[in-house]
Amino acid sequence: MTETMMIATPYYLIDKSRMIRNMEIIARLRERSGAKALLALKCFATWSVFDFMRDYMDGTTSSSLFELRLGREKFGKETHAYSVAWADHEIEEAVSYADKIIFNSAGQLQRYLKNTAAIRRGLRLNPQVSSSSFDLADPARQFSRLGEHDPKVIEKTLADINGFMIHNNCENSSFPSFNKLLDETEKKFSHFFHHVDWISLGGGIHFTGENYPVDALADRLKRFADTYNVTVYLEPGEASITRSTTLEVTVLDTLHNGKNLAIVDSSIEAHMLDLLIYRESATLETNKGAHEIMVCGKSCLAGDIFGTFHFAKPLKIGDRLSIQDAGGYTMVKKNWFNGVAMPSIVIKELDGTTRLVRDFDYKDYRDSLS
Repeated sequence: MTETMMIATPYYLIDKSRMIRNMEIIARLRERSGAKALLALKCFATWSVFDFMRDYMDGTTSSSLFELRLGREKFGKETHAYSVAWADHEIEEAVSYADKIIFNSAGQLQRYLKNTAAIRRGLRLNPQVSSSSFDLADPARQFSRLGEHDPKVIEKTLADINGFMIHNNCENSSFPSFNKLLDETEKKFSHFFHHVDWISLGGGIHFTGENYPVDALADRLKRFADTYNVTVYLEPGEASITRSTTLEVTVLDTLHNGKNLAIVDSSIEAHMLDLLIYRESATLETNKGAHEIMVCGKSCLAGDIFGTFHFAKPLKIGDRLSIQDAGGYTMVKKNWFNGVAMPSIVIKELDGTTRLVRDFDYKDYRDSLS
């Protein structure tokens, strides 16, 4: 029996031997382009592997005060502070952790000018074009609150900032699409870019995907940086950890109701929420065989379904399944719905050994409430 087979499911298994592929691509992109890479904590914030990622990345970027503090305390290096809206009681603490603070609006920038005088400031721009085909995740959707788009408003901020952040890619695995979006962004905002020292192009660029032309991306980023004499930042979240993590589950029951069903000791509602939000199916390493089975979560939500898969033989109680690509937007979104046991977090080291770094019990559930 392997070490992981001895750990009670459910648990997230972070495999460093898989993650290192992403890290090496990031290192290659940084070296060739001169761009810096900041881990987007909104996607992945499991700090037990930050010591491993730190050697390949330049720091972290955040979406809230708590993420900002975690990045400073656990990752170190460069720390970017962004929030859709800062509260008065947060701003002084945010400044104490941040190397750069990025405001979502000109109004917030003006409100906190005095508070942020000692650090570098940026403004989020919204070019009103994006790669997203899903309205829920589209930062450039109609009436979007994410960033300033009016050149007249942006121009008035130039004396108070030295950088911009632009995040309009979303799961964009196409370099031609990225290139086109950047071209359109330049057409709209390039006359501002010469006034700043740094520009973050955000995340959502899936450059660690199979067959992505990393060198073409690097050359485009370098050309952009040289044109405007700026330091370019990227904010990879999913790209940093794609295919590195699985959700390990066990079959608890099987039944038939028009389809063969298997119920596992996990839940998309609680442990892989994006599957529910975006109406997506989970992925298994293999999906071949004569036996079609719907794999279901154990919560009371009727639609708590991981997906329908094909197996070489029928599933039985006690069988283990590995839900693939379970690193991004999972551990940062997991919840206690139905009081379903929270997955532990397990790390597989480069030498193949595994270690349990966090488990959760009734006390954690109780103390998350009142």
